[in-house]
This record gives sequence, C-alpha cells and structure tokens, in this order.
Amino acid sequence: MTDNVMIQMKSIQSIYDEKTETELITQGKFSKKNNSYHISYEDSEATGFKGSVTEILVTENKFASIIRTGSTSSDLIIEPGKKHHCHYETPYGSMDIGIYTHSIKNNLMDDGGDLYLKYTIDINASYMSDNEIIMNIKKA
Repeated sequence: MTDNVMIQMKSIQSIYDEKTETELITQGKFSKKNNSYHISYEDSEATGFKGSVTEILVTENKFASIIRTGSTSSDLIIEPGKKHHCHYETPYGSMDIGIYTHSIKNNLMDDGGDLYLKYTIDINASYMSDNEIIMNIKKA
C-alpha cells in the first residue's frame, strides 16, 4: 500500500572545507514492497531539479538507489564500502560519476521513520564532494 507522507530532507554537500546545506519539506509517497522501502517526491526549484521526480529505494542498511527522472535523470547506487559508477544527466550535459558510500542508516518502518546516507562523489576519479542526506518520513 502506498501512503501520502510529509518528507523532511536535509542535504549537506562538502567540498573540502566549504559546506552547503539545503533543507526541503515536501509531500511524497511512501511504501514497502518486497523488503524494500520506496520514497518518491516531485522535485522543485528548491532541489534544483524542477520538473523531475526522485525515487529512493532502500533495502535494510545494505543498499539504496536514488533514481531521478524527468527534466534531469540519474541513477545513483548507494552501497556501503563499495564504489559504483553511475550516469548523471543535467540540463548542461551528461557525465559518468563515481559514488563511494560510507554509510546507510535505515530506521524506516511501515509508518515512516528516518534515513541517513553518506557518500563521496568523484568525476573521472577526481574528488568532487562529500554528501549527506538526512530524511524524515511521516504519514500525512
């Protein structure tokens, strides 16, 4: 069953000593299928991806993917202790990026909860940024 939820999300991007924080509160959808949690929401100007939809799939603390479709598209694979090469499209062009995941903390339950993702992005093996996503999901 898919529930309407309120999603509170904080994104922290660190490039060396410089941090940028973005906070978003939006409505979305939340469900559990086959031991995976599915979170989806429409992006807005606040996320920088207006016209896109983001879906996050989470399986325990072992795996997550962030799939964005619409005006921009990407499919990021988040798996602790591993590096994945992912395709990322923006209005300015597409690129292949590396995602090295430090940790996933999944405290989601059938009625919502918290999710924490921490990963590093590189482009052509050159460091780009450290990233954290902190989400809280509550039934609307």
